[in-house]
Amino acid sequence: MTEVATENKVDEKETGEQETSKDQKEENDETVKEMKKDKKKLKEEKKIKKEEEKEDYKSKYFYLAAELDNQRKRMHREKENLIKYGNEKILRSLIEVMDNFDHTIDALQDEVDEKSKNIMTGVAMIRKQFLDVLDKNGLESIESIGKMFDPNFHEAMAGQPVPDKKEGEVITEYRKGYILNGRLLRPSRVIVAKALEENKKDK
Repeated sequence: MTEVATENKVDEKETGEQETSKDQKEENDETVKEMKKDKKKLKEEKKIKKEEEKEDYKSKYFYLAAELDNQRKRMHREKENLIKYGNEKILRSLIEVMDNFDHTIDALQDEVDEKSKNIMTGVAMIRKQFLDVLDKNGLESIESIGKMFDPNFHEAMAGQPVPDKKEGEVITEYRKGYILNGRLLRPSRVIVAKALEENKKDK
C-alpha cells in the first residue's frame, strides 16, 4: 500500500508539473503574441509618424516655394514700378517748366512784331524738344479741349454757359494735365460748358 501510494503521489506530482509546464507554455505563448502585437503596432505607429513627417516636410516645402515665388513677383513688380515711376518727383518739377513755356507762347501769340514772333517760334521749338524728352520718359499730356469732363483727369474750375456746346464739355484749359506711364501725375484744370438758363427752363 505504501508503494502504491508513493507511486500515485509521484504520478500526481508529474501530472501537476506537466500541467504547470503546459500553463507556463500557454502563458509564454500569450506573452510572445502580445509582444508581436506590440511590435507590429509600434512598427505601424512609426510608419504613420514617418508618413506624417513626410507630409509635413512636403507641406513646408510647398509653402516655402510659394512664398519664394511671391517674393520674386513682388521684387519684379517693385523693380517695374521703380523704372516706371522712379523719376516721378523730378518730372513733377519739369512740368512746371513746361507750364512756363506754355505761358510764354500764350503771351507772345498775338504779337505782330517780327522779333517777338521769332522769339515765340524759338520758344515753341524748345518746348517741342523738351516735350519729346518728357515723352520718352513716359510722360504724356492730357487732351482736354472738346472732350467731355472726366473727374479722373480733369479738375473743374468753373462752369460757363456756351451755345452749341454739350453740357460738361471742356471749353477752356487753364493748366495742362499729365499722365506718367498710365498713372495720373496732375489733372488738367478746366472750364466746362453748362446748360443755358433757357434750356433749363424748357426742361
